Amino acid sequence: MDTLEAMRVFVTVVERNGFSAAAQALEMSTAGVTRQIAALEKRLSTRLLNRTTRRVSPTSTGAAYYAQCVQLLAQFDALEAGIGAQALAPSGLLRVNAPVSYGIARLGPLLAGYHRRYPQVQVELSLSDRLVDMVEEGYDVAIRITGQPHPSLIARKLADTRITLCAAPAYLQAHGCPQQPEDLADHQCLGYSYWGGGDRWPLRGPRGEVSVAVQGSLRANNGDVLREAALAGMGIILQPDFLVADALADGRLERVLPDWEVAPIGIHAVYTSRNHLAPKVRSFIDYLVDALG
Repeated sequence: MDTLEAMRVFVTVVERNGFSAAAQALEMSTAGVTRQIAALEKRLSTRLLNRTTRRVSPTSTGAAYYAQCVQLLAQFDALEAGIGAQALAPSGLLRVNAPVSYGIARLGPLLAGYHRRYPQVQVELSLSDRLVDMVEEGYDVAIRITGQPHPSLIARKLADTRITLCAAPAYLQAHGCPQQPEDLADHQCLGYSYWGGGDRWPLRGPRGEVSVAVQGSLRANNGDVLREAALAGMGIILQPDFLVADALADGRLERVLPDWEVAPIGIHAVYTSRNHLAPKVRSFIDYLVDALG
């Protein structure tokens, strides 16, 4: 028995003063209404209605139960209405995870525009270069910079980023500028801890694709640190354009091996399931696609 449905039938019978009138209002058969009331009385182990040939009226217990049913059904209807409204309009807490450098360089400037468009969404942005477990740690959306997002996640591509070899002019003047990819083995190459290739940098250029083993006296799990070390003349870095573009533009960094490059890497918004995607999640991803595409 659906108790909530039986309560609605009971309330209608009381308000319509009869089974037939209630059945008509509910678009049910009179027999169906009778069965619902009988099942409800059996469940509660008490008589709720006095039945005569002329009319139906609640017992004293039934009258008290009626008052409580009206209150509970009103609360339930209000709850459903609130959930329905939330399902249509983006609202609530949106938990987002993103790499530190990308979050600062790209997401930070965009959040004000998203807030103006969707003021009922509260964004909680967590920055970490660590690969988080979205389900266990409760994230709605994560930004992943990778050639291939994990197959267990749903991914939507936002943009591509170029990966650039560069160093400070002072470093190149002191140590010389590599002429071929193999020359990198003799230089201080500052490594990113989460780089998928480990100590090998894959490059493509005039001779096709090569993979060069590199080494250096610094490895860090954050690209901003590596950029600052490179700006101070410590060595050569391989970093995405959103981190080094400004320094390249004003000459604080110079491209190394300009005829060689790393294949662009995709920037993806990932989430855990296509089913019943919350409007706050969909709106955030759509906004990023428009802003970054």
